[in-house]
Amino acid sequence: MTEAREVIGPVPSGRDPDTYDRVRRRVLWSLPTGLYVVGTCAGTQRNLMTISWVTQVAMRPKLVGIGVESDAVTHRLLTDGMVFALSLLPRTERALVRRFAKPVTDAEVDEDTGAGTMQGQAVHAATTGAPILDVASAWLDCEVRHVLRLGSHSLFVGEVVDCDVAPDDGRAEPGSEHNGKSNPADPHHLEVLRVEDTRMNYGG
Repeated sequence: MTEAREVIGPVPSGRDPDTYDRVRRRVLWSLPTGLYVVGTCAGTQRNLMTISWVTQVAMRPKLVGIGVESDAVTHRLLTDGMVFALSLLPRTERALVRRFAKPVTDAEVDEDTGAGTMQGQAVHAATTGAPILDVASAWLDCEVRHVLRLGSHSLFVGEVVDCDVAPDDGRAEPGSEHNGKSNPADPHHLEVLRVEDTRMNYGG
């Protein structure tokens, strides 16, 4: 027998709670959402985690906010280390993000250079020391400036202190085959992996 799902938050007057909850989840899941891998570190500890709740929140200074579940390893490392690096992945790497749905258990990283592997994927260290996936088409390195506790999750707001686009960033020459990293119609626009490219969903 399937247990009834707890309906969280206010339900409008006259609406059936279960029906309303299903509609609300459907609408929230429909919000356009990218899919990234966030790297964190504190001391000699490192982790990579798949994340979807990411957005720029200010222009002066350049601030990026990420929503992280309160009991996640990444939450602890963010709280202790106060830095994170965001790997933006090409849309062809949809299978890779599943490797980081759980905390990293297989890591061989040189403490001096920050280069190595995590879950079998090559990584290097950002300026802050947080790990970045070598396969990333672009990355952002951030120092945490604000933390807002939001119940099940916390919002960590980081200032961008470094960033780059991969040397082979997928900006195809006219007439060449699209390789999944950029939009040939707009050579300045990177085609970043999205939740809709996978069978994953999060939130709601």
